[in-house]
Amino acid sequence: MGKDSEIRKALEAAFSVQSLEIVNESHRHAGHAGDDGSGESHFAVRLRAPELAAMSRVERHRAVHRALGPDLVASIHALALDLG
Repeated sequence: MGKDSEIRKALEAAFSVQSLEIVNESHRHAGHAGDDGSGESHFAVRLRAPELAAMSRVERHRAVHRALGPDLVASIHALALDLG
């Protein structure tokens, strides 16, 4: 299972997802810091879920990181989040 699938599975389990887009941007960072050669080091996530609406920006980011778990978060060099 690729990291994009792991991200999707974790977020769908944790939130009532209204919309979710996961983009692997690793190709844009090839040869740069954090590129581990796996092709799965940089991701952008756009998530809309009602649970996030009342949270501050920091709380939303923390909630997503909790949902992904420390192992998955540690295996990703960059994670851009667009949450609401």
